[in-house]
Parts: sequence; structure tokens; C-alpha cells
Amino acid sequence: MTTLPHWELDPQLGRDTAAVGDLPLSRVLVSRDASYPWLILVPRRPGAVELIDLSDADQAQVMGEIAQVGRVLKALTACDKLNIAAIGNVVAQLHIHLVARRRGDAAWPKPIWGAGPARSYTPDVLDEFITMLRRDLGL
Repeated sequence: MTTLPHWELDPQLGRDTAAVGDLPLSRVLVSRDASYPWLILVPRRPGAVELIDLSDADQAQVMGEIAQVGRVLKALTACDKLNIAAIGNVVAQLHIHLVARRRGDAAWPKPIWGAGPARSYTPDVLDEFITMLRRDLGL
């Protein structure tokens, strides 16, 4: 029997997010920055830094998961635009940001990074958001 390499969530991602749950390939996280409804998908593949590091099958799977999570986020937030990015300049571990944007938000129309200080969720609001995400994602 072959042993698969062990996957771990990058500690920085762990500090900056709360867990929603696991899809077939990706862990779904919610950013603790309440300035924007912001989810992060992390494919559970050790050593993956870029999308191209995933197998063809995993690339197709993660694209489906991005679409699934994006549809749920858009429906829950009634956002004007979804920003989807796999940047990784600070955290190398492959992770994909899905950010619900609204015209007139604090950074609109510019990127959210560096637009202002992070705002924390109150525990009850974060719990409610996670509960809705789990329900709508079937987790």
C-alpha cells in the first residue's frame, strides 16, 4: 500500500482564516477580515504552489470547486463582482481567493490588498456566515 504525502495547511492561512469544511479536493476557509466576504480554497496537495503543480484531473476538480463556491458566495452576498485570484506572494501554498465585491466598497474598483486595515467579524456574525456556507455547499 502506498502512503500519500502528508498535507498541512500553511500556518499563516490558519491564523488568518476560519475553517468552513472540505470539498473533495479543497479545504474551504473564510478570511477573518470582515471588510469583504472573502473565501479561500486550498487544494489538499502537498507541495502545490501553482495551479500548474496540480495534475490535470486536480486542475479540473479545483475549477469546478471554484465555480461551486463562487456561485454560493455570489448568492449569499448579492455581490456585484467576484474577484478570483491565486496570487501567493506572501503564502506560497497554493490557495485561491474568492472575494465578493460591491460597487462602493472601501476599495472599489481597486484590489482589496492594502486598501485599509482588516476588520474583525464578531463571533456570532462569523458563525452565521460559516453556517450558511456549510448549508449551501452541502458540508
